[in-house]
Amino acid sequence: MITLKNVVLRRGAKQLLDRASVVVAPGERVGLVGRNGVGKSSLFRLLDGTLAEDAGEVSYPRQWRLAQVAQDMPETDEGATAFVIGGDTRLAALREALEIAERDFERDPDDPDAGMAIAQAHVDLADAGEHDAVARAQALILGLGFGSDELERPVDGFSGGWRMRLQLARALMCPSDLLLLDEPTNHLDLDALVWLEAWLKGYGGTMLVISHDREFLDAVTDVTVHVDNARLVRYGGNYSKFEELRSVQLLQQEAAFAKQQERIAHLQRFIDRFKAKASKARQAQSRVKAIERMEKVAPMLASADFEFEFREPLSLPNPMLSISRADFGYVVDGTPRVIVGGVSRSVLGGQRIGILGANGQGKSTFVKTIARDLAALGGEITEGRGLSIGYFAQQELDVLSPTDDPLVHMVRLARETGAAAREATGEQALRAFLGSFNFGADMIRQPVGTMSGGEKARLVLAMMVWQRPNLLLLDEPTNHLDLVTREALAMALNRFEGTLMLVSHDRALLRSVCDEFWLVGRGRLEPFDGDLDDYQRHLLEESRRLREEARGAAAGGPHAEAGRAGLGTALS
Repeated sequence: MITLKNVVLRRGAKQLLDRASVVVAPGERVGLVGRNGVGKSSLFRLLDGTLAEDAGEVSYPRQWRLAQVAQDMPETDEGATAFVIGGDTRLAALREALEIAERDFERDPDDPDAGMAIAQAHVDLADAGEHDAVARAQALILGLGFGSDELERPVDGFSGGWRMRLQLARALMCPSDLLLLDEPTNHLDLDALVWLEAWLKGYGGTMLVISHDREFLDAVTDVTVHVDNARLVRYGGNYSKFEELRSVQLLQQEAAFAKQQERIAHLQRFIDRFKAKASKARQAQSRVKAIERMEKVAPMLASADFEFEFREPLSLPNPMLSISRADFGYVVDGTPRVIVGGVSRSVLGGQRIGILGANGQGKSTFVKTIARDLAALGGEITEGRGLSIGYFAQQELDVLSPTDDPLVHMVRLARETGAAAREATGEQALRAFLGSFNFGADMIRQPVGTMSGGEKARLVLAMMVWQRPNLLLLDEPTNHLDLVTREALAMALNRFEGTLMLVSHDRALLRSVCDEFWLVGRGRLEPFDGDLDDYQRHLLEESRRLREEARGAAAGGPHAEAGRAGLGTALS
């Protein structure tokens, strides 16, 4: 089992853990939750040995094999399949042992030990799954959303997000007794997320996962450990059960605190009344000691939860957009490449649309075109009079200037759009506005480049809110947000009076704010007649179809002979 006993951990001047203790039994599936910055990732570093505790004890069985997703971006021209197979550390070690044995045999063919070493290496490789390693690796790659034509593509040929998916596949390929997953869903779309959930449900070891996706946590965990006030508090059950239990706990604590405060006040009144009287001095002193001996119940601290709202739009054109036979895509070397074609739709005031579809099908291309970042390749997109777009792009955090602070960003935005937004643009007004997004005096002049992803996302939201849009285009807005901030975003979107178009793999957010869904796939955009549960069933059907295609495609690839025997089983 994993045991943390009275652990103290400091990073610089900040104390992340203070005499924290918790036990995780073998085979448990633990969700590690808490606000950004409380030390969840640092706890993983304790377990993998990257960090050492300042006091206390951290232990788990020495024979346990540990797997986790490497955080560095892989830079290699190795093919995707070979790169993922490299995650199987046992297989790699046995292959190296075979190479050494073969070299020894070449030097001295008459040495019986060298021949025996080769034979033993082949037996060990068979036991380690050498015969179906290619199939297992390719099943992971395909499951995480890659196409069958990308199985041998060099790792360097993929973008950063896709290379991180390969890192995840490499970690899943590694045989392990302990699996550490730190925000594994950040680079996944909904179809890959559904596949990952299914894979993790079949994982046989002990798993610790950090995630801000409540439905993902509910699906794959059965224990929750809350990092709060530098302590580790264990709850039996998934995230929803944790919320329920913690709510009851906080209410009980609040009641106990109120009762104790009433008792202390009663004793203090006696002390104040009789402490000057000689006849009552002994009794007064005994009550002072009673207060001192009392084990104090901590007050239910007011959480620094983040709340915000979108102000009422200045106008509400209807329709917001009229799309007629429009083609969406981009130009490559002067040649238009249509990704989604022949779209004819109207976007009305007040609509709340979730955009569904697998990665690469054109969701972001569609949204970028509506946001005016790309031009339509054909057809017509007519905007309603007074349309004001608030756009949160996946790469929006990269658009922020790393050397500028939040106030500089807001001053710049105010100069560009202040008149249109009809907001006060003085520095004090902008400071107050940033304060409403939890940018206090200590952060308002902090360079954005030194901020966390969640803080940057909060700044982008603040800049968007300030512009008072009537059409919100949100492309994966939750990637860097913790659970509390995601809840705040959901509440703000539900109160928003304009129109919303949302691309997200956060099913809880999609369920809570969207009234209808559009599906992008196979070059088309069409209404999806169903809810997210229907869509997950649709994904499973698509997955079966892709597996059939992959069987045929993989059969003729360069790894065909090694992987043909196990491919069908591994993809199933």
